Amino acid sequence: MGRLRMGRAGVVVATGVATGAVLAGCGSTGPDAGDEQRARVAASAKASAAAASQANLLKAKVQAAAKVKANELGQVPVLMYHRVVDKPATQDDRTPRQFRTELERLAKEDYVAVTAAEFVTGRIDIPAGKHPVVLTFDDSSPSQFELDGMGLPRPNTAVAILQDVAKTHPGFRGVGTFYVTRDMFGKATPEEGAQMLLWLTDKGFDIGNHTRDHLSLRGKPKKAVNSEVAAGHRLITGLIKVPPVTLALPYGNQPDGKEWGLKGSSGDVSYDYGGVFLAGYTPALSPFNKKFDPLGIPRIRSMDKKGDCAKFCSVAWLDWLKANADERYTSDGDVKTVAFPKFKAPFVAKSFTDRVLPY
Repeated sequence: MGRLRMGRAGVVVATGVATGAVLAGCGSTGPDAGDEQRARVAASAKASAAAASQANLLKAKVQAAAKVKANELGQVPVLMYHRVVDKPATQDDRTPRQFRTELERLAKEDYVAVTAAEFVTGRIDIPAGKHPVVLTFDDSSPSQFELDGMGLPRPNTAVAILQDVAKTHPGFRGVGTFYVTRDMFGKATPEEGAQMLLWLTDKGFDIGNHTRDHLSLRGKPKKAVNSEVAAGHRLITGLIKVPPVTLALPYGNQPDGKEWGLKGSSGDVSYDYGGVFLAGYTPALSPFNKKFDPLGIPRIRSMDKKGDCAKFCSVAWLDWLKANADERYTSDGDVKTVAFPKFKAPFVAKSFTDRVLPY
């Protein structure tokens, strides 16, 4: 028990335990109001710091994009090759020397190869200031790709030359897209065909559909078009697990229904591609550009500036892109953003507006 004592003026004063009880009863049993206030201030400061950090990061990205004059709405050369042989027999053939010369030019002019699948899906992951180029090879000719007994590409084939140029020019990727048919690099058995495709995909190459029989699709009914495309799709998926993402039209001839080549089915095979490639004659628009048409993506035939190629083949177009650098696709180095001069904003495809980085 506490004790009572008489204070001045006769006032009774409680002491001891009773005093402690009185003091305890005056204290707060809930959270301290000051603590809550301090927590709110800390949370607000943390949010402000995060916002400032994001703003600084965005500013840095914009400055970096401006520095390299990034234009990810620009044009991309998609080059088309057929046979690579010592003695060209058609206007589509190139010699090993011509092929190497063109690749070396691309490397020296800051191009970096991407596959057709990477291009149409917008996965253009190349360094800042570089330009994408898509290397495509039609008809699966042995001159494009052949292996020796040790599993190495034979000298002077397209793959051997491409790998050699990539080795001597660091940063230039040794990849491309092969549009295969039943010829399958001259291999007679499914096992040999699978061996070739597995080697290519393991090295980062892309396999595209060129139909099984390489017949023109122009003028054919929808059912026949679906059958031809599905047969090419089945040819590939019967050999490897990775399905094709794109189709290159035989002879560049579009079917009456352009969408028939992009999406369809026949029997137990269905296909739904990211893009359909033509055979000529201009650079392609960026997949981030609202005018990009996946139903008809142009390619450029590899050839010198002569005859009808004086303006419309690879040497001519590479000259034009070099002279008109502001029209060419230039990367900002960040695969997650789409950077461009802000006045080009009206040309951004709606599906990519969440990635824009105008400057």
